[in-house]
Amino acid sequence: MDGRDRRALLIGFSGAIALLVGLSLLVGVERVLESLASADPTLVVATLAFALCWLAAWSLMLRNVLATLGVGIPVGKSFLVYASAVFANNVTPFGQAGGEPVAALLISKVSAARYETGLAGIATVDVLNVVSSLAMILVGVGYYATTARVGERIETAVGSALVLIVAIGALMVLVWRYRDRIVERASGTTAFAIGYLPMEDTDPASVERDVAERLHRFFDRVERVATSRERLLVVLGLSLLGWLFQTAALLTAFAALGHAVPVYVALFVIPLGNLAGATPLPGGLGGIEAAFVALLVPTTGVAAPAVTAAVLIYRGTIYWLPVLIGGGSMAAFGVRTIA
Repeated sequence: MDGRDRRALLIGFSGAIALLVGLSLLVGVERVLESLASADPTLVVATLAFALCWLAAWSLMLRNVLATLGVGIPVGKSFLVYASAVFANNVTPFGQAGGEPVAALLISKVSAARYETGLAGIATVDVLNVVSSLAMILVGVGYYATTARVGERIETAVGSALVLIVAIGALMVLVWRYRDRIVERASGTTAFAIGYLPMEDTDPASVERDVAERLHRFFDRVERVATSRERLLVVLGLSLLGWLFQTAALLTAFAALGHAVPVYVALFVIPLGNLAGATPLPGGLGGIEAAFVALLVPTTGVAAPAVTAAVLIYRGTIYWLPVLIGGGSMAAFGVRTIA
């Protein structure tokens, strides 16, 4: 990581801390601290355990996707690789843009896989998690609507989420439909740019062929996963299991403070709140917490300070556990940069 990356990271974390402090001031710092002090330590540890189970479930997703692509990684290594990808997400603005390339690099380092194969694997995991999150939102909001009046805030959040997910889905369909044209344009543009750079012993035509071959291999790997129906069902099941472990972690965080939250509320709040990760903050830190509080206060009836404390416990495990495990894993695997 060079000096520019360090400055960007420092600015990002400063913004996230400022947002968290602002949130605490808004709901009352003393009352939030009082709620945190009253938390049951045993249930806080249980929240941490559920977060660990979530990380394990989604690492098994990655392992199964890679197995479909002919890449074998031991269970332990797949866990460390996925934790490293989440670590990169959590310390990089706009999340996934940082995690996927790092995970692809790690996969290529711990196996004989090509970089584009690893990239196809981790990208597939992320896409399937979006698909399963849509199911969570629909089930949670559908049940919530039968038990309570859906407020304007929730309607706006759900509507925005559905629009975003549909837009992402449409973009994926267009990319897949015109993949050959995209490969041709991308490789041609790269070769054209290389031709204007003062680089010796670089043949633009060779660069164009190499880029085209790599992109074609990437799309071929994605197609192989999509057409393996049995493995796809297994991976989708693991994705849902991971979301359910996150749900259990949030419910346990509230229980640690003496509050019970309906399961169906957590089902849609978690994926909706995570949409705030698409911000220029490291891993959405600060923005996701604020989104969770904004969604949970009107849907649970729990006081804002207690909700904030529960969210801080929950996010403390979901965010910082992969940072600790993944950061150490990246160092052990010899990856020194994330940007």
